[in-house]
Amino acid sequence: MSSDFYRRQGQQHQQEIVRFQREKSRETDRIADLSRKINTASQAASRSTNISLAASKRQEAARYQEESARAQKKIADIEDKIAREQMRLNEAQKNATREDERESKNREREEQRRQREHEQRMRQISGKLQHHDALHRQTFSTIQKLAQLPERIVVLFLAANPLDQQQLRLDEEVRAIAEMIRKSQHRDAIKLESCWAVRPLDVLQAINEHSPRIIHFSGHGSDQDEIVFQDSSGQTKLVSLEAIVQTMAAASGDIGLVFFNTCYSRNQAEAVVQHVDTAIGMNTSIGDEAARVFAAQFYSAVGFGLSVKRAFEQAKAALMLENIPEENTPELFVADGLDADALALVRPA
Repeated sequence: MSSDFYRRQGQQHQQEIVRFQREKSRETDRIADLSRKINTASQAASRSTNISLAASKRQEAARYQEESARAQKKIADIEDKIAREQMRLNEAQKNATREDERESKNREREEQRRQREHEQRMRQISGKLQHHDALHRQTFSTIQKLAQLPERIVVLFLAANPLDQQQLRLDEEVRAIAEMIRKSQHRDAIKLESCWAVRPLDVLQAINEHSPRIIHFSGHGSDQDEIVFQDSSGQTKLVSLEAIVQTMAAASGDIGLVFFNTCYSRNQAEAVVQHVDTAIGMNTSIGDEAARVFAAQFYSAVGFGLSVKRAFEQAKAALMLENIPEENTPELFVADGLDADALALVRPA
């Protein structure tokens, strides 16, 4: 029930109390009148010498006494009714006060709820504005980065296939990469340079000579985080992870990606992103065909102007489309503070 309902009840009880008090007042006046009549009749009876008249006056006084008694009883009944109505009035007032408090609390809670909803809407609006602002900044940053990209990048393909190692079809890998770049939208923005039978010192020479944007290592890797190069006799020459990291640090000016398409190269890729934007490595051994398919599709996506992240995801998808169950072998690493989804290597024409 609402507080207004209880107030209406209280008004009704108040009206009843007023009505009973008027009725009580009438009965009180009547009793006073009867008292005067009783006194008058009693005095007349006592003064009369006429026995018959005295008896009549006494009967009259007795009748007035009875009427007075009934009036007093009626007053008592009225007072009971007044007391009951007063209790009901008090109860109605208590209920009205309680409902006022409850409604006040409900209004307060509703106001708090509205305030919370308002604050939540403001936070959402603020969040959207911040998100839009971040998107604008990201777009502006992307445009700036695209503008800063060279019109043509060099992919330096470094291949080593020592005679004392299992022979890999690295020529097929570079042929597939070249073919996919040739079929890409921005093929003129990518130049593929390849170096074969690479010895350790050939790496720095090739980097200085070609100033590559991407360095691609193809061949063997060891489970001790080493890359397998060749010595002067065509035999295995191991190069440590520390040596590779130092080489990238010394030549990282224009390098945006180092692609280790070699077995067990995950740690090498993770380490070199201290000095270059992105790197790809293999967390275990990788098959010859998987390495070829993954690399070819990656450079195809790069040639279409896609970001490093999207190119990486497309290359993994290519393995799955070819039913080669090695899509979880390649891993992408990104330098702190960079977003691979916003990093492009080729500036669209």
